[in-house]
Amino acid sequence: MAGSNTAIRGVPLHLFGIDWVGVNAENGRKLVLSLVFVAVVLGGGFGLRALVGLVLTRTDHATLQTKFWTRQGISLLAAVLLVLGLLSIWFNDPTRLATAFGLLSAGLAFALQQVITSLAGYFVILRGATFTVGDRISMGGVRGDVLRLGFIQTTIMEMGQPPAVQGASPAMWVRSRQFTGRIVTVSNAQIFSEPVFNYTRDFPFIWEEMAVPVTYQADRTRAEAVMLEAARRHALDTNAMTVEAKAKLQERFGVEPVDLEPRVFYRITDNWLELTVRFILGTHQIRGAKDAMSRDILTAFDAAGIGIASATYDIVGLPPIRVASPTIPEAEHESR
Repeated sequence: MAGSNTAIRGVPLHLFGIDWVGVNAENGRKLVLSLVFVAVVLGGGFGLRALVGLVLTRTDHATLQTKFWTRQGISLLAAVLLVLGLLSIWFNDPTRLATAFGLLSAGLAFALQQVITSLAGYFVILRGATFTVGDRISMGGVRGDVLRLGFIQTTIMEMGQPPAVQGASPAMWVRSRQFTGRIVTVSNAQIFSEPVFNYTRDFPFIWEEMAVPVTYQADRTRAEAVMLEAARRHALDTNAMTVEAKAKLQERFGVEPVDLEPRVFYRITDNWLELTVRFILGTHQIRGAKDAMSRDILTAFDAAGIGIASATYDIVGLPPIRVASPTIPEAEHESR
């Protein structure tokens, strides 16, 4: 009825002399139902995630992985229920639903390109097993351990860079593979435009090298033996690996057994002989192992009388140098 502050089904609300378009009893009922539905789904999802945290309390890697993927599944289920439920509440007519969906998708595709790409990247990461929480990756110019995988962004605990790339942007002050303390968020859309390097997903080992320059007069055979001994002591113990594990590495990744053993390579330079020891380690053990190896090598070199080489320069020519004292006038000399 006109002039009334109430509205019947399908009739706009007339208030303050204005017919409020789209505001009627039916839409009000849908709005209340939508708010209740959203609250129930979000509350149920929060409760289930909290229950998972209470049940899975261990801190080992397997339990953390199970906790993450369980919570991730709950979040995905809640999102799907929200979308389907809200569509069912507001668009009970298939014709209206198709029209609204077409207009909405066109508008979103134009206005939210990056968001949609990031969301697509999220599903590609899950489906393609690109990485998961706990993996050490390099993505979008950031290297570190994955802390959280969201629908739009991936959260990474940043770690330092080797000296060769210290000047890269952003600037880095930690000179090795240890955490800087910065938490970085990277858009999931990066997987479509840049490569993602995974250090731990399928092959949790990495080959490392340590180069030591020695003089040509030094006992290079002894120096090589010292470096090999240090590498065998602190690198991956291949003798502890089972035959099945070695066979799996060879079959799946093409790694020959000889590649797992430390080796020393020579390189001749103008100033010294560079000995480079190559060895394999677990991804998270590199800096500690290289520190221990450096200490052992220095101690053994000192005992064997082997010095670390430094750059040398030969002066092949020097122009004559003439030293002349300034001439003092005779009158000034007598006055003194």
